Amino acid sequence: MSMQHGLLMRQYNVTDKCMKGFIEFMRRQVMSILVENTPGVLSHVSGLFSRRAFNIDSFSAGVTADPRFTRMTIVASGDDLTLEQIEKQVSKLEDVVDIKVLEPTSSITRELMMVKISYRANEINNITALVKDIYHGKIVDIQQDSMLIEITGNPDKLQSFLDMLGDNEILELARTGVTGLSRGAEGVVKL
Repeated sequence: MSMQHGLLMRQYNVTDKCMKGFIEFMRRQVMSILVENTPGVLSHVSGLFSRRAFNIDSFSAGVTADPRFTRMTIVASGDDLTLEQIEKQVSKLEDVVDIKVLEPTSSITRELMMVKISYRANEINNITALVKDIYHGKIVDIQQDSMLIEITGNPDKLQSFLDMLGDNEILELARTGVTGLSRGAEGVVKL
C-alpha cells in the first residue's frame, strides 16, 4: 500500500478490508487555476485547502506570459462531492480569474523529476540506455559514485522509472509537481 493510500485510510477512517473499494471511490482531479499575481495569493489558495481539510496531491505554480497572472496546477484526490466542492470554493476566491478541470483526454500534463542515484562503473551503459532510450531522459551530471538524472512525463512514467532503478540507491529525489494545459484554443482566457 502506498503512503498516499495510508493517509487516505486515516483521513477517512477506512480499514484494510475495504481499502480496494475505497480507492475506486476516490479519484484524482487536475485543476488549472489562473490567478492574479499578487502577494499572498498562494497563501489564500493553500489556506482554503487547509481550512476545508482538502488534500493536495501535487501543486505547481508559475508566472504566465502576462506577468500580472500566475497559473497554478493543483492535483487533488477525493470523491465526486469533495472535488466539486474544491472547484466551487477555489472559484470563489477573489484572486482567481479562471479555473479549469484538466481532463486526461483533452489536456496535456507533465511533471519533472530529478533523481540522484548511486551506481557502479559496470552499470553505466545499462543505466544510460534506460534513461535515454526508454524514458527519454537526460543524465545531467555524473560523478565517480553518483549520477543526476532528469526525467519528464506523467506521474506514472516517473514512478515506473523509479521502479526500474532496481538496486541503485536513490540518494536524492526532487519532483516539480504536475503542470498542464488544455488542448486547443477553445476556452482560453484572454488576458
